[in-house]
Amino acid sequence: MTKMTVTEKILAAHAGKEEVRPGDYIMARVDIALGNDITAPIAIREFYQAGGKKVFDSTKVVLVPDHFAPNKDIQSAEQCKILRDFAREQKLKHYFEIGRMGVEHALLPEKGIVLPGDLVIGADSHTCTYGALGAFATGVGSTDLAAAMLSGEAWFKVPETIKFIYYGVLPPYVSGKDLILYTIGDIGVDGALYRAMEFSGETIDKLSIDSRFTMANMAIEAGAKNGIFAVDSCTVNYVTERNATRGYTIYKSDEDAEYCEVKEYDVSKIEPQVAFPHLPSNTRPVSEASHIKIDQVIIGSCTNVRIQDLREAARVIKGKSVSRHVRMIVIPATQDIYRQAMKEGLIDIFLDAKAAVSTPTCGPCLGGHMGILAKGERAVSTTNRNFVGRMGHPESEVYLTNPAVAAASAVLGKITHPDEVLRGE
Repeated sequence: MTKMTVTEKILAAHAGKEEVRPGDYIMARVDIALGNDITAPIAIREFYQAGGKKVFDSTKVVLVPDHFAPNKDIQSAEQCKILRDFAREQKLKHYFEIGRMGVEHALLPEKGIVLPGDLVIGADSHTCTYGALGAFATGVGSTDLAAAMLSGEAWFKVPETIKFIYYGVLPPYVSGKDLILYTIGDIGVDGALYRAMEFSGETIDKLSIDSRFTMANMAIEAGAKNGIFAVDSCTVNYVTERNATRGYTIYKSDEDAEYCEVKEYDVSKIEPQVAFPHLPSNTRPVSEASHIKIDQVIIGSCTNVRIQDLREAARVIKGKSVSRHVRMIVIPATQDIYRQAMKEGLIDIFLDAKAAVSTPTCGPCLGGHMGILAKGERAVSTTNRNFVGRMGHPESEVYLTNPAVAAASAVLGKITHPDEVLRGE
């Protein structure tokens, strides 16, 4: 029998085939079909236009209004109302209103909705986040989501797989965000175009689940179809703690599976990374960015605002104060993360430092609300994209970093290594 990668095994199982090979076209059943307040209204319209009456499974269609929620204007309120009405009509199990809602790609794993071995599609490019749990997860268009809501299936071209091997000990303040930025900087924004990125190696084995989510989340920024990690005790513990209500299957790549390319990185040589405007691949070490003054810091998005991220940022900024010339906005990814941060005193640390703390929302990441940039302004952000105009005016600039660098930069008003802020401790 043909040896397969973990991505190929998941796709084969969901297509009802014994094996698949890169380049094969398949129809596969989906375990989760996800939409948000930007993409789902289009899918819902197409669902009805195609004659849809009932979704294929009311437990597998998930709607999360998180991009412009809480609603910033009448148009966004109308978008969210479409989701709300559809969820009520279809009796969807997984619809999350304000107060229960979180940023979708942090919320679904937290609620035990996505599990290892699942096939997940979402009308949002960062659906690839769930690969951290050993699931095949990828973004699709709204019409593909509509078709899946009707049929429970989606079509795929089986991707080739690039294997990324990381070894060595992570230096201080280097996390999953830095590994993925460094990798994208190495291969480019099209370096994994329609390929699976399989993350492995001794460093990955010791990496926290939060850092794995961050790495899988940004696979799309290298053009990848999906990013994926092997399931290990870290994964199983995470899933078990969330009381998953259904079974799951663990898939692993065969030892002699075929890869189109293998890349290796010695992480001990990597320092915190900064992605300069206007591409996630325009990366440099933080030591080469310390001359850049900033106006705003965002710690938020589906990429980097889980509890570990908040702890790292709070450790750096504790007892310090945000520069009077900088606006710092902290956006916990979910209600549970927000509550845990309060229990640990992290919210007080941010407030004492004169940062603003928001309810969960995607908000400024896509230039939605809660932190739009004016002409000529610069932001350090823990988000995933820094394209022209991504966070506001087309002549503004976004620099992508990890949470520790973001917090340090807020204190000194320029892009800063955390050591510069913590040196006196």
